[in-house]
Amino acid sequence: MSGHKETENTPIRGVIFDMDGLLLDSESLAIDALIQAGRDLGHDVPESFCRRMVGVPADGCRKLVLETYGTDFPTEAFFALQEKHLRDFVNNDRLTLKKGVLPLLDLLDTLGLPRAIATSSSRPRATHHLARVGLADRFHAIITRDDVTNGKPDPEPYLTAARHIGVDPAFCLALEDSPSGARAAQAANIRVIIIPDLITPPQDVCDKALAVVDDLTSIPAYITPQA
Repeated sequence: MSGHKETENTPIRGVIFDMDGLLLDSESLAIDALIQAGRDLGHDVPESFCRRMVGVPADGCRKLVLETYGTDFPTEAFFALQEKHLRDFVNNDRLTLKKGVLPLLDLLDTLGLPRAIATSSSRPRATHHLARVGLADRFHAIITRDDVTNGKPDPEPYLTAARHIGVDPAFCLALEDSPSGARAAQAANIRVIIIPDLITPPQDVCDKALAVVDDLTSIPAYITPQA
């Protein structure tokens, strides 16, 4: 993965995290839950199609399903079953943190930097997942799809998160794994570092990023003031 890109040395005064695939190793669980929901309803929903929904808010996912499978597909039952299966997976301790999460949050505590989550997940899902992995109290604000009018790739989630932590977007750093999320941060004029999970963002998104790195253990180098 690429390292530092030369950019203006604007200080970082707040960090905004995506949740699924960035903090939580949850995207593969969500895909498994979608596939199982399809089977429950007698439909073969391939993994390749499910991957197209990674990082996309629920309304966008519904649009994808309708465009692909038509109005006769039991869309609401499909997503309700996915939510049930995903919750079962999480409750059975299949949800884990991504590499480097806790040391990075500890560093932000040490530096006194505010941080928020801007996620495409619903409020109930975000609350449940963060509580299960012990992260519920590690953020100053949690902005979900339920808290905004327009989800990612619209900039609203990131602008809302920046406002809630009281940091101008120019002084924020966004951490994202998905193309949709990276585009949302870039549209908000927030510097973004991309840590790909299941999907490698297209070149145009990577070109506009501050960096593309392998995991969160690389992030402290971008946050800690350099001597």
